[in-house]
Amino acid sequence: MNRWSLQRRQLLAASLFSLASCGAFAQAWPAKPLRLVVAGPAGGNADLVARLVAEPLARELGQPVVVDNKPGGAGAIAIGEVLQAPRDGYTLLVGVNSLVSEIPHIVKLRWDVAKEIKPLAELGRGGLVLVGHPSVPAKNVPELVAYAKANPGKLNYASYSPGTLSHVLGLQLNQAAGIQLTHVGYKGSAPALADVMGNHVPLMFDGLGSSLPLIKSGKVKAFAVSAPRRVPQLPDVPTFHELGYPQLDALAWMGLWSTPDVPAPVQARVREAALKVLANADVRARMLDTGLEAGLPRTPEEMAKGLKTDYDRVGGVLQSIGFKPE
Repeated sequence: MNRWSLQRRQLLAASLFSLASCGAFAQAWPAKPLRLVVAGPAGGNADLVARLVAEPLARELGQPVVVDNKPGGAGAIAIGEVLQAPRDGYTLLVGVNSLVSEIPHIVKLRWDVAKEIKPLAELGRGGLVLVGHPSVPAKNVPELVAYAKANPGKLNYASYSPGTLSHVLGLQLNQAAGIQLTHVGYKGSAPALADVMGNHVPLMFDGLGSSLPLIKSGKVKAFAVSAPRRVPQLPDVPTFHELGYPQLDALAWMGLWSTPDVPAPVQARVREAALKVLANADVRARMLDTGLEAGLPRTPEEMAKGLKTDYDRVGGVLQSIGFKPE
């Protein structure tokens, strides 16, 4: 046997051993509980989705799934937690698409987020709603715009984190309507909504999951939604598009993420389990009850491509309005 034949046999043997090892690892995985690190506080939209899927995901995987909230830093604290964990798939991230598509334009992070985290499955999606304290002197968006024009700089709006769609939509409304709403960033929906209910900040762009119960109870009022069509839970609330602001057509989605170097068979196992959970009729119904729709079964590659498209689009929007990072 010549030297080249021997090397080829050794390489083939090593490759087969590697494949066998990966297969054995995937079959044995998971062998302990999983942790879902949520980029947001308890009661926020990402948290609601994480808790909704955690139990059925545990049934699919045969191991407990623990939800661990790590709010703050525009998602940086949660991402850092996942990056510091072993790359074995036992620590996963639940967060909004803004982590990749919008936040990097506005908040300086230590990493190139698009390279450090990888979307595995889209869990839920929905538009945002502009809500306000009941004392805001406007019943609808035209009246709100008229009031803002008559009182420039007087109205503030909250977001659930700087750099997210909750923030960017306010900037776009300022540009489209010629008004001056001032942004106030928070570490999640729950603390922001608390200040809106307390009338410390009169307005907020928020996800339906966290704001819907407050709208129905009259603690805040809804002006318009960013979804392309009216949402069934708020049939009397118009879309921004039908009010003449198509620039504010936008959906946010919450996803399940890992690091790219988690073993591919484990990534596939997590994704397969998540898609089975989302196909469950009870889960889909519970998702709708929160004002969201179950996520689309897009591939990781399709999600990554969409994130790049959204990143470029948001960058163009911010550049067109002369936005300077806060």
